[in-house]
Amino acid sequence: MKNYTSKILFFLLLVAAAVLIQSTPARAEEVVRAKLDNGLRVVIVRNPLAPVVTTVVNYLAGSDEAPAGFPGMAHAQEHMMFRGSPGLTAAQLARITAEMGGDFDADTQQNVTQYFLTMPAEGLDAALHIEALRMKGVLDSEKLWSEERGAIEQEVAQDLSNPEYIFYTRLLAALFAGTPYEHDALGTRPSFNKTTGAMLKQFYDNWYAPNNAILIVCGDVDPSATLQKVKEMFGDIQAKRLPARAGIKLKPVQPAMLNMKTDRPYGIVSFAFRMPGYDSPDYAASVVLADIMNSQRSDLYSLVLEGKALFTGFELNTLPAAGLGYVAAAFPSGADSKALLAEVRKVIVNEIRNGASGDLVAAAKLREVTKAEFEKNSISGLAMSWSQALAVEGRHSPDDDIRAIQKVTVEDVNRVAAKYLDIGHSIQAILTPEVSGNPVSSKGFGGGEKLTTGQPANVKLPEWANEAMGHLAVPSSTFHPVVSVLPNGLTLIVQPISISNTVSVYGYIKNNPEMQTPKGQDGVNDILSQLFSYGSVSTGRVAFQKALDDIGASESAGTDFSVKVTPDHFDRAVQLLSENELHPALPKSAFDVVRAQTAAAIAGELKSPNYLSAQALKASLFPKGDPSLRHATEKTISALTLDDVRRYYSKVFRPDMTTIVVIGNIAPEEASKVIKKYFGSWMAHGPRPVTDLPEVPNNKPSSLTVPDASRVQDVVVMAQTLTLKRTDPDFYALELGNNVLGGAFYATKLYQDLRENSGLVYFVDSHLDAGRQRSVYSVVFACDPDKVSKAAGIVRHDLEDMRNVTVSEDQLNQAKALLLRKIPLSESGVDQIAKGFIYYAAHDLPLDEPVRAAERYIRLTGPDVKKAFSRWMRPEDMVQVIRGPASQ
Repeated sequence: MKNYTSKILFFLLLVAAAVLIQSTPARAEEVVRAKLDNGLRVVIVRNPLAPVVTTVVNYLAGSDEAPAGFPGMAHAQEHMMFRGSPGLTAAQLARITAEMGGDFDADTQQNVTQYFLTMPAEGLDAALHIEALRMKGVLDSEKLWSEERGAIEQEVAQDLSNPEYIFYTRLLAALFAGTPYEHDALGTRPSFNKTTGAMLKQFYDNWYAPNNAILIVCGDVDPSATLQKVKEMFGDIQAKRLPARAGIKLKPVQPAMLNMKTDRPYGIVSFAFRMPGYDSPDYAASVVLADIMNSQRSDLYSLVLEGKALFTGFELNTLPAAGLGYVAAAFPSGADSKALLAEVRKVIVNEIRNGASGDLVAAAKLREVTKAEFEKNSISGLAMSWSQALAVEGRHSPDDDIRAIQKVTVEDVNRVAAKYLDIGHSIQAILTPEVSGNPVSSKGFGGGEKLTTGQPANVKLPEWANEAMGHLAVPSSTFHPVVSVLPNGLTLIVQPISISNTVSVYGYIKNNPEMQTPKGQDGVNDILSQLFSYGSVSTGRVAFQKALDDIGASESAGTDFSVKVTPDHFDRAVQLLSENELHPALPKSAFDVVRAQTAAAIAGELKSPNYLSAQALKASLFPKGDPSLRHATEKTISALTLDDVRRYYSKVFRPDMTTIVVIGNIAPEEASKVIKKYFGSWMAHGPRPVTDLPEVPNNKPSSLTVPDASRVQDVVVMAQTLTLKRTDPDFYALELGNNVLGGAFYATKLYQDLRENSGLVYFVDSHLDAGRQRSVYSVVFACDPDKVSKAAGIVRHDLEDMRNVTVSEDQLNQAKALLLRKIPLSESGVDQIAKGFIYYAAHDLPLDEPVRAAERYIRLTGPDVKKAFSRWMRPEDMVQVIRGPASQ
């Protein structure tokens, strides 16, 4: 659960943006709205991208409604909604959502709590049943709360181990003191220890009501039929008399200076300001201002180009009555943070004094309009966009923000900048990198703890759930891409999709710096990747970015490259992408700056806890001299020349190692013509490079701890190497077994044993990373230091069970359902579809690999899984790396 940028040209860009928004509104029949007699507001948005549906129930209650002294009450109730309701046990809820694809989560904010569920469209009835039952009632027993309290306290510890989160909470407290906004929704351990099940039930009874909720349904559904189902399932839920809400009475911001430590390899300086809220007429202009500040043509970004900052940005966090905005710039460890803070101050002062140009304002507005169009490219993303607009911002539709942005003038932006970017009433901050100690050997895991694990009991499901899930069958892919190979060896994949007025181009050059970097030049790939932002040989940096702004395109170049644009600018966008990708400028002046920045940054990174723990893991898994152990140093970076970078570019960037995917509102013939026009003359020289890492032997067990003083919680990685290759038939049995262990919240074994039954962790993740020559299996979790031994022991015990005990038919069928029903979910967003194609092509797998894999999963048996785990898994040999306070 989640808690939680010349007058003629100006006129032309405004016209372009206006044409775009007018030409692509949602058709009337695509959106159905209703308000039931009990006050429930319903919005159904048809999006036939894939046979998938997302439901989002938005309760208009969050941390703002929490009782005094209990800041996490809404968050705790969010957790308890997964512990069962009358007519739906926690086990049933977990089982149903797992078998329908496992994409189920929630989020608590200051003014709303959201529950979102994405599943195959055939499961719509089940999704509505679930949410109707949860709106009717919740268990909230003392016993269930005592079981969940441990998990939510681990979530608190997780966030309190993040220095950036601590920074954010201190900004809230400083900018919104004396109001409900002064804290976020997370909560505290002391308040949770005082919270009771009865208090939670009272909060639910006060605020969880149809007349305080908005239901969004988005996906491949019949809106009219769906509305009828909603009426049938939700219509008899009684409305409630809602309590009065606390008012937001803002006090003047008192300026302050925050000095903090961070475990990141870089530091950050920041100026934070109180900004307009969603309710303010200045909100739209603040969005445009933030876009301008984040532009690569801005004075703020110039700090990066001048070598004064590693990166910069302007972030907006908006609430109804007010918002939080902060300018941030990063510096390498050991650099003069106060000097950078002074430079950022100059940028802000100049922004107010000089004002934004009409060109940048128009470009920012066009970007926002284009971004809104791209939100239609994901079913769940579109559902969340509607939820954000209606429940969080109080709008009629997502288009309201776009219309408001369209009306923003240059004068509006400059007035808002002068009014809100008030340095005299700002919160300044410096986050300084904190050096970690070196990894030290620690005791092993799973010592003499008493372990309480076992085979999960079969779960009897309600009849409506059995009907919704039906017979398990291999789903058919709804996409059939057109694949071709250009004469130069470039693979082109085109998938027409007309769900929005957009086209996206994604590219990937198969590469591996660990295998392709010349000896003594480690880090050359990092330097090269940063130099792509300086434009092309024919178009300098500023002119190149302006050319992208003129067409509302977002572009990036490198071994992973992309451009996103509307169809009318597709040719120009691909031209710019090809210029940047095939003929990068690589200017000497920029190289000198980037090299110095990177050398300074790497010096800090090599001492950071994140780096040290990752390197310790690799050193424990792989033999000495393995290519994966290579890493850049300040010395290797400083010794690089521009010629080194150019040679590396010519060696790695080859069409015969490249896959390009074009997806969107475009015909395959047009896409192919344009890609051939701009990428067809690209030629490869010499033999194809070897990019696969070599085989490795099985690792030996070890346990290491990396000190990280900024954390209050340990993050633990347990891992082992496998000599398994991705092409081995056992891969599928291992993957199926891994979905018995994890991947679907309480329905899977690791979550049941580590979270539901014991409250030891907030999250646990298990993953099989299978390569062409080697594989790694890993389990990651985070918990209190004194709980590590017990949690690690449970992981090891569960893996031993997979080796020695045949998985039950019930567990196996659940894992199969989870994997099979994830297939349509993987096709419910344009980004997901394109990146899936690239992954399969880069790994020499067929583009319909998910369907082929499903056919294998269907045939596998419990003994097959046991045999594969027995052959490949070695729990006794797992490496354990802990980052945080030493375990006890």
